[in-house]
Amino acid sequence: MASKRIAIVTGGNKGIGFEICKQLVSSSHDILVVLTARDEKKGLEALHNLKKFGFSENVVFQQLDVTDPASITSLAEFIATQFGKLDILVNNAGISGIIVNEGSLTSVQHEPQDAAPNSGNNQVMLQTYETSKECIQTNYYGTKHVTEALLPFLQLSTSPRILNISSGIGKLENIKDERMKDMLSDVDRLTEDVIEDVVSGFLHCAKNGSLEEKGWNEPLSAYIVSKAVINAYTRVLAKKYPSFLINAYNPGYVKTDMTFHKGMYTVEEGARGLVMLALTPFDGPSGRFFFQMEETAF
Repeated sequence: MASKRIAIVTGGNKGIGFEICKQLVSSSHDILVVLTARDEKKGLEALHNLKKFGFSENVVFQQLDVTDPASITSLAEFIATQFGKLDILVNNAGISGIIVNEGSLTSVQHEPQDAAPNSGNNQVMLQTYETSKECIQTNYYGTKHVTEALLPFLQLSTSPRILNISSGIGKLENIKDERMKDMLSDVDRLTEDVIEDVVSGFLHCAKNGSLEEKGWNEPLSAYIVSKAVINAYTRVLAKKYPSFLINAYNPGYVKTDMTFHKGMYTVEEGARGLVMLALTPFDGPSGRFFFQMEETAF
């Protein structure tokens, strides 16, 4: 087992996360995947389903709630005692940050990033300060805290990779607050402190009800910001750890529970490019943003 490449996939019990686990373990006998999920029962069910495909020797389960420091610590301790190193980290766990009126979804046929004040999406999707905060805590801080806890084990790998699941909705062109956009666009001055200023500024506006004054009319503004700062964090990490391959990845609008299976792509299509990046030769790209199999602009 010590000779295997060890990969962790957060939020691996369903959707794109499950498919990433499946494609990783099926790609090579030399890869062992640690499938993580917040819900232990659902995680064990996913593990059982993978084993039905014949991958029983190449996948294990570990409970992980990316918003729970104790859970993150337990995962780090598990990696330390079982493997002593980590080769691939896929930060996939995430939430939409909205309350959805499922009964109205049939009227929405376009992608979430097409949301506009008069499109009908405001009647379908509701964002509150609490859902915004939960979205940022899960999608950004969850990714950051898991990564920080596992960096010591990645540094022991001969080929460390970090892949952060993002979205096309997190592109800089979708940031409505011009000051925020400028802060995230200046890659030479981009730091974790800058990202923190962006996040705290957004949450302050969400709390005091001033988002519309900043140009935010979309019900998905917290999700947009969470993915924009994931992209920024990817660029910061890539500069800080030049010996790693660290990239952000947009799987596209995939048919999953989060999209109520209204996406344009299958989970197989959405996962394929990420697995390619996870397994690419070590002279591959870093600090980049990919849409499926192609590099794209931040």
